[in-house]
Amino acid sequence: MTGPGAEVRSTVPPQPSRLGQSSEAGQAAQPAGDAPGARFLSLDTYDVRFPTSRELDGSDAMNPDPDYSAAYVVLRTDAGDGHEGHGFAFTIGRGNDVQATAIEALRPFLVGRPVDAVLGDLGGFWKELVHDSQLRWLGPEKGVMHMAISAVVNAVWDLAAKRAGRPLWMLLASMSPEEIVSLVDFRYLTDALTPQEALEILRRAEPGRAERTERLLADGYPAYTTSPGWLGYDDEKLRRLCKEAVAAGFHQIKLKVGADLADDIRRIRIAREACGPDIRIAVDANQRWDVGSAIAWVRELAPYDPWWVEEPTSPDDVLGHATIARAIAPVKVATGEHVQNRVIFKQMLQVGALSYLQLDAARVAGVNENVAILLLAAKFGVPVCPHAGGVGLCELVQHLSMFDYVAVSGSLDDRVIEYVDHLHEHFVDPVVIRDGRYQAPTAPGFSATMRAETLTEFAYPHGPIWTEAVT
Repeated sequence: MTGPGAEVRSTVPPQPSRLGQSSEAGQAAQPAGDAPGARFLSLDTYDVRFPTSRELDGSDAMNPDPDYSAAYVVLRTDAGDGHEGHGFAFTIGRGNDVQATAIEALRPFLVGRPVDAVLGDLGGFWKELVHDSQLRWLGPEKGVMHMAISAVVNAVWDLAAKRAGRPLWMLLASMSPEEIVSLVDFRYLTDALTPQEALEILRRAEPGRAERTERLLADGYPAYTTSPGWLGYDDEKLRRLCKEAVAAGFHQIKLKVGADLADDIRRIRIAREACGPDIRIAVDANQRWDVGSAIAWVRELAPYDPWWVEEPTSPDDVLGHATIARAIAPVKVATGEHVQNRVIFKQMLQVGALSYLQLDAARVAGVNENVAILLLAAKFGVPVCPHAGGVGLCELVQHLSMFDYVAVSGSLDDRVIEYVDHLHEHFVDPVVIRDGRYQAPTAPGFSATMRAETLTEFAYPHGPIWTEAVT
C-alpha cells in the first residue's frame, strides 16, 4: 500500500500504508554534489491479488490453486510532467505482502535523488542495488530481494521510456552497442562472455536494425499459447481451447503435465487430435520430477511428438537439466522462469542444458540483467522464448524479445513468446495478439501500468473482490 500523505498525480489512487511507513521525500540521504532538477518524490507499493484459483486458471502440477498476484510499485517524481514509473514482482498469492515489503526496503535508494542522475546511469544504478553489501547478504542475487530489485529497476526503466516518449523495446534498440554494454554487469560472466564479445554481437546486428523495426511494426512477433493447457481444465475444455487456439493462428500450444502419467498421456493425445500433426505441442512439468523420473515420463509422452519439456526438474540443477537433455533428445529442454540469475543461465548454456532459454521479466533483477541474458543466449546461439505465464508478464516480455530481435540476435528463427489470455484488461497498455503474433507496442513505457480501479478493487485483503467473497 502507499505511504500516508503520498501525492497522487496520475492513474494510481492513494491508499493507507499497511506497514505504516511514509514514502515522502527526505527519507533517503541526498548524495553530495547532486545537480539541481527533478527528484524522486515517493516509492509506493500495492499488494494486488487476483482470485484465479476460483476457475483454476494457472493451475499446474506444483501450483494447483494459484492466485496470480503483483507486488506492485509506483515511482513518482516532482518533475511536474505527469510521468510515473510502474513495475511489479509476480507471485501467486501467499507471500505477496512479503514481496511488497522487500520492495519498500529499496525506498532509500531512490527517494530524494535527482531523476536525471539515476536515469543517466542505469548500469550504475543496477550495480548499486545488486551489490549493496547489506542487501546482498539476503541473496546474493536470488530470491525475494532480487525480485524486489527487479520491480524497482523495471519501474525506473518504465519511467525512462515514458520520458523518452518511446516504448521500452524501441528505446533499448536505439542505443549504441557501447551504451547497451554499459548496462550489463559482467562480473561472473567473463569466462563465457566478455564485454568485447558483447560489443561484437551488437555491432553485427546494427546494420539491419531499421528493417527489423519496420518488420516488427508491420507483422508483430510470433507467440504460443498456454491458455488451453492448465492442469485443472477438464478434457472437453482442453479440446475446445486447443481448437480455438489453432483457429486463432497459433502454431504452438503448451500443456501442463506432471501430476499423473496416465492423465498426461490422455491429455496430450486429446491435444494432438485437436491440433493436428503440424502444431507444436510443448509440455511443462513446473519442476515436478527428479532427473530419472523426468527422463522416463518424457519418453512415455514421446509418441505424441512433444516439442519441448519445460522445467523438468529443479531450476537450480544445472547438471540435471543437461543429463535430461541428452537422454530425451530429440525432445528439447526449455527452462528459465525460476532461474534466479545470469550466472545460472551462463552455466546452463555452457553445459548444453537447454535448447530454449525462457527468461522472465520479473524473476532476475530487471531489464539490465535480462540484457545480459540475451547477450549470453546470442553468444551460444540459443533461441530465447520468454516465460509469460502470469499477470503482466506478457506485457513486459514482449519488449525484451523485440529488443533482442532488433538489436541483439537479429533473428526470429524458433523464437516465440508465451501468451496467456488472462488479466490483460487490468493494464493501461495491454498486449495485442493478432493471428497468433504479438503486435509491437507503440505507447511510451514498459507496458507495466495497471488501471487505477484495479489497484483499488483487487487490493489485498481489503479490496472489494476479496471482502465481498468473504461476506
